[in-house]
Amino acid sequence: MSNVAAVLTCIGQDRPGLVNAIAEQISAAGGNWLESRLEHLAGQFAGIVLIHVAEDRIPALTVALQALPGLSVTIARGTTTTEPPREPLVLELLGHDRPGIVRDVTQAITRLGVNIEEFSSSIESAPFTGEDMFRAVLKLGLPEHVSSDEVRRILEKLADEIMVDIRAGAEV
Repeated sequence: MSNVAAVLTCIGQDRPGLVNAIAEQISAAGGNWLESRLEHLAGQFAGIVLIHVAEDRIPALTVALQALPGLSVTIARGTTTTEPPREPLVLELLGHDRPGIVRDVTQAITRLGVNIEEFSSSIESAPFTGEDMFRAVLKLGLPEHVSSDEVRRILEKLADEIMVDIRAGAEV
């Protein structure tokens, strides 16, 4: 049977050796670890991993990974559908943190039909004041009918309300 792309998601109590234990199980199933995003958040390990593995090995791999103590795992088969090309755009946002800031930014982007391909965020202390500042980097895929200027305009309109500085660029 041929290999398929699959996305593994996992969350559990973080501990030394956990990433190695996951990698061991993927390797034992004949899988290949291609890409990943792994984080330690509030004492928890959270990760997503793109793997290639024989389709008939996915159920056994899922069982083996779920047998790791304290780890919750899901594996979803990737799709082979081809989407129309999207223009890449990277946004860096920085502003005063407040409840709803992620909702407001993502809602404005979604209304334009723009796809959020990557999103990372953090809270940091502002120099001198120590205020909580929200920082996010978003990698977007623009459909043909939406320009980067249009994305900038709608977010700059929001920026007046939520005090977010926007730096946009096509470097990905």
